Amino acid sequence: MSRIFRRTTMRRAIIEGGVIYLAGVLLALVPIGFWPAPVFPLVLVVRLALWALPPIWAALRVVSTRREKMSRRFWRLGPTLALLCGLANMLIALFIGEAQPYGGLAGPADIVRLTAHGAGALSVGAFALTMLAEFGLLLVYYTIAVICTRLANGGFLRFTMPAGNGRVTL
Repeated sequence: MSRIFRRTTMRRAIIEGGVIYLAGVLLALVPIGFWPAPVFPLVLVVRLALWALPPIWAALRVVSTRREKMSRRFWRLGPTLALLCGLANMLIALFIGEAQPYGGLAGPADIVRLTAHGAGALSVGAFALTMLAEFGLLLVYYTIAVICTRLANGGFLRFTMPAGNGRVTL
């Protein structure tokens, strides 16, 4: 069953990772008052998981040959997924709005703020800097997560300790 679950193409794995990230961003847009108080901490944990899961999910879903551990396509998986998720985040910020740290919209859509004047205005430079910072965070984390997932899946992170007559592999 596990082998059948994992069989997919790189393109489909990237799309699935993007959908997971998109679900997390959209969940962040739900206002705090919508959630009952006992459920809210669980929502925060789910949001964090939906942010961190896409590179791990995508790296686990792609089937590779027995000899392939870290080929070029896996080195590109993290940055490609980060780019897709960064673009999705930018489009949501532009047309829906950005989320507050604990949930809910922080204000109007950024496209409205880019054309506004006064206290609520947003400069193109500030918007670009914010999006580049978020993309940089995604790029670093997603690349590291894909590499570690591939190495752990391929058995590179195993080590053997002598234990009496036998050997123990961790």
